[in-house]
Amino acid sequence: MVALSIGIVLGTFLAMEWVAWATHKYVMHGFLWYFHRDHHVRENKGFFEKNDFFFLIFAIPGSALSIWGKLQAEWNVAFWIGLGITMYGLAYFLVHDVFIHQRFRWFKKANHPYFKAIKTAHHAHHKHITKEHGECFGMLWAPRIFFREAFAKKA
Repeated sequence: MVALSIGIVLGTFLAMEWVAWATHKYVMHGFLWYFHRDHHVRENKGFFEKNDFFFLIFAIPGSALSIWGKLQAEWNVAFWIGLGITMYGLAYFLVHDVFIHQRFRWFKKANHPYFKAIKTAHHAHHKHITKEHGECFGMLWAPRIFFREAFAKKA
């Protein structure tokens, strides 16, 4: 039962990268561009952005599934799925908001090629200030070219 629970959490976490990619490409750069635009253009110079609205898109289902699953009388897969979504949300916050955009000044000296590749891919995404012609919509994974470049520089 423990191995199954861990597998569900890990599988959900990995699936969330695809969900985040699709949401970013088709929702954030689509019909909800209004909320995401300030993240690219940086019109709002304050700490919060309209883009932070998307936190709710992932936090509500993750929290709801975890709570609902925990309230069930017996073991419930919803809890473990909710936990996987929530863990992905934490990773997103740490990688995107903290590491890449430095909304908090932590991890400033992260020097591993993996983190360099992710950061470079994200900066390639941000070179576009319109919703069209986007690239690199993922968060924890980027096109191979960025990994090849980052690992080549290490050698």
